[in-house]
Amino acid sequence: MDFNVVWYILVGVLLVGYAILDGFDLGVGILHLRSKGDHDRRILMNAIGPVWDGNEVWLITAGGALFAAFPNVYATAFSGFYLPFMVLLIALIFRAVSIEFRSKEPGKRWRSFWDGGFSIGSIVAAFLFGVAIGNIVMGFPIGEDMEYQGTFFRLAQPLFHSLRFFLP
Repeated sequence: MDFNVVWYILVGVLLVGYAILDGFDLGVGILHLRSKGDHDRRILMNAIGPVWDGNEVWLITAGGALFAAFPNVYATAFSGFYLPFMVLLIALIFRAVSIEFRSKEPGKRWRSFWDGGFSIGSIVAAFLFGVAIGNIVMGFPIGEDMEYQGTFFRLAQPLFHSLRFFLP
């Protein structure tokens, strides 16, 4: 077996591991505001408490493996998806800060703010992961010089295609 195939499988395993493990955390964040009260929200937070901070390691390791094995793919993808990746990074950071700061003060406004931050960060992260996977599945334009040839709005094309299935 060729080393490229081994690295391809490794990057795929790392991304699937991240999707499974952090997908649970993102789901808890999305459902967080739908829970009935502070007690239920605390139960949701306790469900992901022991493992939430370790799940992003899978994503970071996949990025490192992509850089090590396929530097041209890494450079093209990260330059083409620069703005969505930065928004994703901010959403993931805001989720982490919300989890840590939520219980630092007993005030209702304090907890409501961080609960909203946790949910919004989770929704934005899940949405951007969906846009990224949609672009990978549908393909995105890359020129001869291995640079992304589209615009930021071209990255949202999978979203528009998926909306066709839901709209009459």
